Amino acid sequence: MDYLVEFIITIPDDAPPAEIEQRLAGETTRVAELASQGHVLRVWKPLPEDGPQRALGLYHATSHEEMEAILDSLPLRPWMEISVTALAEHPNDPAVGGMSAGNGPKLDALPDPELRHVYRLDAELGAPADLGDTPQGHRRIIPLIRGHAAGPYFDAEMLPAGAADWQTVRASGSSVADIRYTLETAAGALLYVQSQGVRHGDPDVLARLAAGEDVDPSEYTFRTSVTMETADPNLAWVNDGVFIAVGGRRPSGVSYDVYLVA
Repeated sequence: MDYLVEFIITIPDDAPPAEIEQRLAGETTRVAELASQGHVLRVWKPLPEDGPQRALGLYHATSHEEMEAILDSLPLRPWMEISVTALAEHPNDPAVGGMSAGNGPKLDALPDPELRHVYRLDAELGAPADLGDTPQGHRRIIPLIRGHAAGPYFDAEMLPAGAADWQTVRASGSSVADIRYTLETAAGALLYVQSQGVRHGDPDVLARLAAGEDVDPSEYTFRTSVTMETADPNLAWVNDGVFIAVGGRRPSGVSYDVYLVA
């Protein structure tokens, strides 16, 4: 069942700044976790802004009891005034009602995916180990020797041990990426990241990249799928997340913007 939830947040005047910062950061992390679990579908900020901190959310839960438990799990819950409205399908809703053009039953509309930025990784590259042409293709191992990830959910340093792109270069000049690295957040959490994808483009653009030129990322396509693993309970939502990344190559490094597909 879906629920429309209205939030009014009132931060106590005597709340310590450290507690405010902790609760706000925890709220961001918890909402992302609930989104990855399919409980938070949308969040809006009502207009006009009239002073109070207000929000509207579209939530999904299997029961009223589960909905209450979800709301109680929010770090800002003690400072929230909440109004919950249960929603039911309407016969005039074009997304779920009526018949298809072929007079068959119309499937319920599937939700459109959204992208939520998780972090930007800027990494410095070391000298590649060029294995040459193997039965699988032209193999290169490019070490990532240092890097920093920053985003709305965490800041982290990339651990250099074992961080590299086990790359295969195709005859066309396109490269197949097999990137693996570990991030350590400021709180000490470790995240193991694996990223596979392809960098491709016009041959002359790829030749300029291979020559070490600084080529604008808009001139080629560098996309990867990403998986993350962690044992940290505060970031456990990444274990179930589906992620993609947009990459850009620089003469001495590489950058990745990683997004959660919600």
